[in-house]
Amino acid sequence: MNARDRATPETWMHPPPDGWTYDQVKGLGLQFDWEFVDGGIVVREMADWWHDAVRDKLYLALMSAMVEPFTANIERCVMVDERTVVKSDIVLFDKRGLDVHTLDCVPADRVVLAIEVSSTGTRPVERFLKPGLYAEAGTGSYWRVERGEDDVPVVHELSLHAETARNGAPTRERAAHVGTLKTDAPFPIEIDLRSLIEV
Repeated sequence: MNARDRATPETWMHPPPDGWTYDQVKGLGLQFDWEFVDGGIVVREMADWWHDAVRDKLYLALMSAMVEPFTANIERCVMVDERTVVKSDIVLFDKRGLDVHTLDCVPADRVVLAIEVSSTGTRPVERFLKPGLYAEAGTGSYWRVERGEDDVPVVHELSLHAETARNGAPTRERAAHVGTLKTDAPFPIEIDLRSLIEV
């Protein structure tokens, strides 16, 4: 690829007519965190303390309950296709055949659970855009974590329609977990949601 074909800090806002590819933007050094959707760069908002505390403690809880062949990562890039690479707060994926020590992006078809912790201004992306992208990729589970009463997280557990998952059917809400998160997808886990905000 010619250096002129790569996005730069001066040109990233002006993609070619068919959009950038990930190879054209992956080395881009910008002063903010970003994702890549349909060939365009999307700025990620700065998160608050509640968001980061819930994300980090949820990640630790998942790692303590982890079973083979899965592993999880915080804010790991997920490659949906060459023009769409998103970052979720937590992704849980099947690591078989992947070199996790050099992994840049997790292939979307290896993700079994994507988790988004909502912040102000990110709700439309987490309620509509990302569930649709993950559904198209065949991801079985998606959790949207929102701030509930007394700041205790509420986890909306979404899943693909089993019969039409291969067609990228929209996700549907399987359960809304208040107080305690208890599920068996993708493996059995039980979490006291209040513990995610204890300091």
